[in-house]
Formats: sequence, C-alpha cells, structure tokens
Amino acid sequence: MDRLFVGVPSVEARSVSESQVIMTELVLPTHTNALGSIFGGVVMSWIDIAAAITAQRHSRKNVVTASIDALNFIAPVFKGWVVNLRASVNYAGKTSMEIGVRVDAENPVTGERFHTASAYLTFVALDSHGKPTGIPRVQPESADELRRFEAAKARRAHRLQIRPRA
Repeated sequence: MDRLFVGVPSVEARSVSESQVIMTELVLPTHTNALGSIFGGVVMSWIDIAAAITAQRHSRKNVVTASIDALNFIAPVFKGWVVNLRASVNYAGKTSMEIGVRVDAENPVTGERFHTASAYLTFVALDSHGKPTGIPRVQPESADELRRFEAAKARRAHRLQIRPRA
C-alpha cells in the first residue's frame, strides 16, 4: 500500500513492546458450534480486535484492516477453555503495518496450553480525513523481533507483487 503514498513523511521509530497486546477470552456457549468447539469466525474477530489495538497503539492513529494474509487453525478450542491472543507489530512502512497474532488455548481443568491459530494482518493508519497517513517505523530490539521484522518485509514484498491494480 505504501508506494502509493510516496509523499507521506515518516515518523520516529517505536519499539515492538510499546504496542504489544495480550488479550484473554473465555470460550462461552454462544461462541461454539454443535460440536462444542469455537466458531472460526469468533477467533477471527478476536484476532482482528487484538491486531487493531496493536496497530492503533503503534501508529497512535485510527486504523483499518487492509488484509489478512493467512489464518491457520491448528487445533480446536472447546467451550469453557481460555484463549490467549498475543499481537505484535512486525513491520511498518510509511502508512501500513503488519501485525502478527498468535492464538494459544488453555484447558483450565488440565492446565494444558497449546498453539491453536496464527495470522498476519495489514493495517493502514488514517488521518482525520480518512486518508492514509504516516506512521512510526518499527525498531526491533531482540533477535526474535528482528527475525519477524525481516520475514514481514519479505511478506510485504510478496503482497505488493500479487496486489490487484486499480
């Protein structure tokens, strides 16, 4: 998205930890299907919320979801279980940013915890007129953050290659 807005000034860098979100939800009966496992759409909604809060914290602007690259469901989550979502900004361009979200489930009876889903989302920051606006760069501070930053740059390049043209 960013190359369309070449004239948008960049803003100072921010660390990943400044905008990271950890969100916890309890799987209630209204969240489940006939098998007693959570609807994928509920998980998708929680992922979008956690990612949006992260994007808003990083940019300090209103944001909109531009895309979700992939959402991979790895294991089911059942009624009464706890869902923990961790969202972090992986990369930021001039006006858009990639947010990674990891979803872990927890069986409160056994204490077992496991990875259940992951997703990458792209958000665009908006100014007061609803137009894309400049955002801070990401300043990776650990080896893991740098690895995620470099991987996100590669995914961004791929997104730009496959993006439909207007």
